[in-house]
Amino acid sequence: MDARYKKLAEEILNLADIKIDGSRPWDIQVYNDNFYKRAITEVELGVGESYMEGWWDAEQVDELICRILRAKLYIRLKRKFSIFVRLFGSRVFNLQSKKRAFIIGKRHYDLGNDLFRHMLDERMNYSCGYWKNAHNLDEAQENKLDLICRKLYLKPGMRILDIGCGWGAFGKYAAEKYGVEVTGITVSREQVDLGRKLCEGLPVKFRLTDYRDIDEEFDRIVSVGMIEHVGYKNYRTFFKVACNCLKDDGLFLLHTIGNIKSVKTIDLWTHKYIFPNGMLPSVSQLGKSIEDLFVLEDWHNFGADYDKTLMCWYANFYKNWEKIKSEYPGQFYRMWKYYLLSCAGSFRARSNQLWQIVLSKNGVLEGYQSIR
Repeated sequence: MDARYKKLAEEILNLADIKIDGSRPWDIQVYNDNFYKRAITEVELGVGESYMEGWWDAEQVDELICRILRAKLYIRLKRKFSIFVRLFGSRVFNLQSKKRAFIIGKRHYDLGNDLFRHMLDERMNYSCGYWKNAHNLDEAQENKLDLICRKLYLKPGMRILDIGCGWGAFGKYAAEKYGVEVTGITVSREQVDLGRKLCEGLPVKFRLTDYRDIDEEFDRIVSVGMIEHVGYKNYRTFFKVACNCLKDDGLFLLHTIGNIKSVKTIDLWTHKYIFPNGMLPSVSQLGKSIEDLFVLEDWHNFGADYDKTLMCWYANFYKNWEKIKSEYPGQFYRMWKYYLLSCAGSFRARSNQLWQIVLSKNGVLEGYQSIR
């Protein structure tokens, strides 16, 4: 071990009131001294991989990550050259091109329906719940679905396009409660197969296709937690497709995780292990992409609710792990635990946001009435 890296790590962590081998829940316990150099030179990739390998731990990983992000410790780290090369590649190449559209489906959403059934709420919503007046995850997710329906002013008989429909949670709810017809698209075969079973007998259709292949007209469009897979090179294309598919008097609701700054690179750990080619949009990137296509009617931020949602997902995952662990390799548990808890920490730190944005093509006459 190079003692310089440990000393530097101690100095940096002190800025966030984090102690090495301390006794508080957010203090880091280091079991392999090689962790220090790896974390400082490989940053998010090194921190995440060394956790998977058992080099370090914390009683509350979520709170540790929250403190690191609140103190902006990452700006004090110096990535080694090979890390910059990998980041440069994600900036130059279109990692989310049409030819690569199905990678995320195969590597993440097709991990197994049992995993998500045991982790998510009863309706299988894999996105942030809305915790206003909710007492548990099921209530928060139903609140979210109803919030979307009300924001879209759904009426019986309307045709809805759901871009990135998951297992059909929104389609099923909207069809049952609001009497609409829903066409959902996804790049996951597992989602299509299970979604069709869950929505059997309802006017909810599933298509295994990329959003760039849709060319029909709908009364409303909704996209929940999908644009995070689109990439900055394709934001404008995404909104052009939505604009072309939306009737002149229609509404489009976009539900997305948001970044507090504009980025054109991926998070290397998340890209490698969780969401290949994932990228979070910023306010300015979304604003530029909707110019001359849509009128911005409403922008709602409830990012703090994602912390609660993720902690519920982790509690479910932890509780049910014994039932599903035989289906996954040895490091999967620590990988998935780190994913859920580090994400919870990022939302708790307000480093990541959750936005619901309502757009119209020509502006709602007499104004759009915001709903909360």
